[in-house]
Amino acid sequence: MSLVSGPGPGGSATSDLPDELRLYVDQHVRYIQSLDTRKDELEYWLTEHLRLNGLYWGLTALHLLGHPDALPREETIAFVLSCFHDNGGFGAAPGHDAHMLYTVSAVQILATVDALDVLEEEGRGGRAKVGQYTLTRGLGLDIANLQEAETGAFAGDEWGETDTRFLYGALNALSLLGLLSLVNVERAVEYVQACANFDGGYGVSPGAESHAGQIFTCVGALTIADRLDLVDRDKLGAWLSERQVEGGGLNGRPQKLEDVCYSWWVLSSLAMIGRLHWIDKGKLQDFILKCQDPQEGGIADRPGDMVDVFHTVFGIAGLSLLKYPNLEEVDPV
Repeated sequence: MSLVSGPGPGGSATSDLPDELRLYVDQHVRYIQSLDTRKDELEYWLTEHLRLNGLYWGLTALHLLGHPDALPREETIAFVLSCFHDNGGFGAAPGHDAHMLYTVSAVQILATVDALDVLEEEGRGGRAKVGQYTLTRGLGLDIANLQEAETGAFAGDEWGETDTRFLYGALNALSLLGLLSLVNVERAVEYVQACANFDGGYGVSPGAESHAGQIFTCVGALTIADRLDLVDRDKLGAWLSERQVEGGGLNGRPQKLEDVCYSWWVLSSLAMIGRLHWIDKGKLQDFILKCQDPQEGGIADRPGDMVDVFHTVFGIAGLSLLKYPNLEEVDPV
């Protein structure tokens, strides 16, 4: 699915927004369905490195909106399998190198459409490839091999860059596959704790500044590992609640602008530690709804900017965490 922006902007202070803000479900569904039809636009090809992630974001948004069948299931599965590599990982699109960030999206997509069994039945190269080894186990072993034995950290690919995003992605994918036992979860937990900061937050690596996105990956990993007992919930909750700015939106770290995507990264972390009530839910809800394009669909990072599928899914997921009416419930992990 394309990450091409637009076609329209999210609402702005000068636009004709209705007196009573609401979620434009039908427009968002049509917007997501249209994204893969814009192949004549340069941005479609410039964002190819996010194609598989984009499919996960669009599919998740549709499920939360109550339209799980808005994308063709068989075509979705076929595209995921077209990104499969012999080493067990997935690339962003056919012909792209395998990476943990795309592999977790592939597993999440297949889990969402109840198709994890296809990893046992077929894969890139057909049934003969499946005959050589069980793809589920091959995928699990590939992920397991990305963990550093000494530190517990995970690399994103064979080149060795480590990041708490990759650690979370690995635990997420393996938990969905029922293969967490393939990795040293205890050592991974130790690495997450090494990334903890004095302010209660977590960084991308030991010594790095706290950031809401990295906090989500670390708290999510600890939740999967059943080790939330290690989190200072009040200190972290205070740091996260301070991300709400005057306009109601949330930022990712101090002195930054608000951004709809943090409606997910911040709120999901607050939900996992039981501190979701520490922010003004009404003001945040209004901020998200003001970022919609009421005509063409989609949600932008903030009012007046162009919409895209990334901010669309995280805006909708944030509304789900806020218990917005008629949305499916999202798992904060």
